[in-house]
Amino acid sequence: MTVNRSVATRVEVPRGLAGVVVTDTEIGDVRGLEGFYHYRQYSAVELAQTRGFEDVWHLLVHGELPDAEQSAAFAARTAALRRLPDEVRAALPAVAAATGASGPLAGLRTALSLLGAAHGFRPVYDIDAGRRREDTLVAAAAVPTLLTALHRLGRGLEPVEPREDLSYAANYLYMLTGTEPDPQRARAVEQYLISTIDHGFNASTFTARVVTSTGADVAACLVAAVGALSGPLHGGAPSRALDTLDAIGTPDRIDAWIRDRVLAGERIMGFGHAIYRTEDPRSRMLREIAQRFGGPRVEFAVEVERRVEAILAELKPGRELHTNVEFYAGVVMELCGLPREMFTPTFAAARVVGWSANILEQAEDPKIIRPVARYVGPEAPVKVPALGTA
Repeated sequence: MTVNRSVATRVEVPRGLAGVVVTDTEIGDVRGLEGFYHYRQYSAVELAQTRGFEDVWHLLVHGELPDAEQSAAFAARTAALRRLPDEVRAALPAVAAATGASGPLAGLRTALSLLGAAHGFRPVYDIDAGRRREDTLVAAAAVPTLLTALHRLGRGLEPVEPREDLSYAANYLYMLTGTEPDPQRARAVEQYLISTIDHGFNASTFTARVVTSTGADVAACLVAAVGALSGPLHGGAPSRALDTLDAIGTPDRIDAWIRDRVLAGERIMGFGHAIYRTEDPRSRMLREIAQRFGGPRVEFAVEVERRVEAILAELKPGRELHTNVEFYAGVVMELCGLPREMFTPTFAAARVVGWSANILEQAEDPKIIRPVARYVGPEAPVKVPALGTA
């Protein structure tokens, strides 16, 4: 009797790999029951409150927080990588025109491929750790430039060239609007970016690592991650959360609107998370940032959050459901002048650093990620029928 060893060694796991540990990582973790997540050994929220984006980038890629001298050097080094190769810049109008209504995130997939080719990215399998790290820095530094250029070109505007004297976040806003942002808005966006750099083995991060395990180049790994992020179940919720506020409209409509949705079994965008069973720490921080701006929009969002939680407690007792990062992320980005179509691309401008760190870590493991599927189709083999005649 012949034993199919691939069948004999199969391990049954939950749908979506929920709760399945697939590797070890030193990059960070999410402790959902506690409402806590961290980058390396530091609280991600504390890093967002006390450090700049470039320092956290340094932490994830180099494994340690920089001192003052290292911080300045890393910021200057990555700022110098923001400008695009001429051949990539020349191709962007065509990319923007081709992707059209699909937006900058769709264009980013093509643009990253062009960037990798222009810089001569080679498979991570064939290069050493230093070259891999350099490739990730080149790609991550260019992502804000690519996204803002594609956005502006899609609206008939000329791209704004990056400035090396501005921080990552301030330069992003500058390239988007053509105007240097005020410090409060730049810092608010920076804190949002830091808070979303990495978040465990989410779908896009896992996708990046799967492609890395094949030995592909950095651009290919990032393109795959962007593709995963583009799905509305992953990165597409911040604008949808604002749509919820718009749909409710006024405070007197809150309760009736929420009750109708809950009783109909519909999802309320901006609430609930696959990992957290308590308040999302990112949402808590972003709520505080929004409240520093103040205004009717923020007050309305806070009241909607309060009433959603109260009505859910009444109608679905025992079910914990709180705002997730997307709810207040949308409010904060709107306050900072970002158009809704740039919410998910802005998420990508942060997450590219987390993807980069995961690419570098995965590239050290020579084992390809290659799971199996259970076949549930018709029994095989069946004789192939002869081609009939008319």
